[in-house]
Amino acid sequence: MVAIPTRAEAPVRSERLVARDGVPLALDCYGDATAPALVFAHGFGQTRQAWSASATTLAGEGWRCISADARGHGESGWRDDGAYEFSQFVADLVDVAGHAGATPILVGASMGGLLGLVAQAESAAFRALVLVDITPRWEPAGIERILSFMRAHPDGFVSVAEAAAAIAHYLPHRAARYRDEANASGRLRRMLVQHADGRLRWHWDPRMLERIAASGASQQENLLAAARQIRVPTLLISGEHSDIVSADTIAEFQRCVPHAAHVRVARATHMIVGDRNDAFTDAVRQFIQPLRRMAAAH
Repeated sequence: MVAIPTRAEAPVRSERLVARDGVPLALDCYGDATAPALVFAHGFGQTRQAWSASATTLAGEGWRCISADARGHGESGWRDDGAYEFSQFVADLVDVAGHAGATPILVGASMGGLLGLVAQAESAAFRALVLVDITPRWEPAGIERILSFMRAHPDGFVSVAEAAAAIAHYLPHRAARYRDEANASGRLRRMLVQHADGRLRWHWDPRMLERIAASGASQQENLLAAARQIRVPTLLISGEHSDIVSADTIAEFQRCVPHAAHVRVARATHMIVGDRNDAFTDAVRQFIQPLRRMAAAH
């Protein structure tokens, strides 16, 4: 019988990976470096910190978990010219997958899931895919809500508490949690960076917002074509109250990837990982555990 390590035996190591065009990428690596790997890819405007609870839990159960800040996000580098392209993000994800060693499983939320679809279609970068509340075609109103939040407050905030109030307005069902985080100045503070004027701004490059947003709709046919090429085990996890995916977009995805499983997390919005982390992690666990047994059998 193989012993499953406890959480205390799943240390976190911060690493740097240099992308093909020289942009440095910040990574967190959890757990035993020889364990089967999961690569976590966050959504647009998020950072690798979004995965910390799930990665800690799954690393404690015997997985190697790697989460990376996408270029222009968090502690990863920004492009000097501000010229961000979807293809660059895909190439970065392929490189992170290669850094994991043996072919990993992807867990990708929103933008991260779309990048994973293309990375798999083009490079067979993963042995399985977990897509978190994203389908190749999405609901425009939900995307516009996200972009409106990201466009707001270009001058930043005077304090963490002011930033917390902005998120609480955006995510009212989690308002109390963000007030607590503001008081503790913990994870929320790591999502902000202080600029030369002393004000706090979100930890992502604002120059990529309009460029990536403008190209999003034009990517949908390519994303549908990528989905049709997926042959590896695939799980779609959606939020019951998501305004990004819908019954129609899920049905279309399942026609493209007929072998894909689907789990709907009750009482969760598009932000499933933050809304109901235990339910999300359990859905991932139930999907990946048989894959580990299958790999061990071979």
